[in-house]
Amino acid sequence: MTAPRYLDHAATTPVREEALAAWVAVTREVFGNPSSHHHVGERAKAVLEEARARIARVLGCRPGEVVLVSGGTEANNLAVLGIARAAGPEAKHLVTTAIEHDSVRRAVEHLVEREGFTATALRPDERGLLDPERVAAAVRDDTALVSIALANNEIGAVQPIADIAAALADRDRSLPGRARLHTDAVQAAGWLPVRLDALGADALTVAGHKVGAPRGTGVAVIRRRVPVEPLLHGGEHERGRRAGTENVAGAVALAVALELAEAEREAAAAAAAASRDAFLAEVRRRIPQARLTGPEPGPQRAPQLASLVLEGVSGESVLLELERRGVIASPGSACAAGSDEPSHVLTAIGVERELAQTALRFSLPHGPAAADCFAGVADALVDAVRAVSGLRA
Repeated sequence: MTAPRYLDHAATTPVREEALAAWVAVTREVFGNPSSHHHVGERAKAVLEEARARIARVLGCRPGEVVLVSGGTEANNLAVLGIARAAGPEAKHLVTTAIEHDSVRRAVEHLVEREGFTATALRPDERGLLDPERVAAAVRDDTALVSIALANNEIGAVQPIADIAAALADRDRSLPGRARLHTDAVQAAGWLPVRLDALGADALTVAGHKVGAPRGTGVAVIRRRVPVEPLLHGGEHERGRRAGTENVAGAVALAVALELAEAEREAAAAAAAASRDAFLAEVRRRIPQARLTGPEPGPQRAPQLASLVLEGVSGESVLLELERRGVIASPGSACAAGSDEPSHVLTAIGVERELAQTALRFSLPHGPAAADCFAGVADALVDAVRAVSGLRA
């Protein structure tokens, strides 16, 4: 291979030119504080609210339900901590899964360890998938929140969130309270349909830097009827749900990136899935010890993600050899980088600890470029494995 291939877009992806241009233009021309009561501030407020409405159209919600935040971690913390704390003293139980992103998992752990909550962490099957009825059965009369990612960031498992919402609605009819449903859609945005109205959730979260917006942008969509305790205290920004002067340029750039990703979504997802599936088929044919993690290719797997473990081979060494050959991939979540522990996602679906430490994740960009990103990568991976283990392939 000659040109470097960056295949770690699940960690972050380049800012789209259109989003960057919008950010620069607004930064230069719309510098006012949206809370200021003069024409400079009022112009900033108008631009901010137009961006909010554009984001709402993409995400299937009302503009007043869009809470602009700094990224996926803050969005998930606001959804989990904010909704749980506002549910009242009689609702101190949470339902989640054993494969959630650390920004959800550790928020739940904080509530359990510091604030008197209890939690049920459901283990999915060996593909990483959940049965909606099993989720509903875990809900109790004191359950405040159910938090389940739409698409897993390591293995690409796509959960049936709309079916889970329907199962919870049926369950809620027999309970005195109503458990709220949050879905982390950070890895799904731009690849799967992500609309609050269609999913039936009470809250969903998106990170800007995963869809081609600048870092430091994100959104927590929370239905108006759902009480939320803010994480940040100060002014009454974001309808009292998130204090702090709004990032107007970031909101506009996020709106642009989301609109572009949604416009391209169906074609990009089909192209990415076809490219990934051909890559996986070749790798499994040529590298006998390669084992897919997560669902088989199809509708239950996010189209942009390929994830593998390599029995008897050092995953870290393979990644280094790949980089020498111009391919940039990762072992899994960037948020767990530096940890000596195997992925909690892989161990939760039954992958042995030693095998989990051989994990590789390849993830594709949004847009038409996804169709060609895997060209030559299987050859590079075979060469890398051969260099590490002496594989004959």
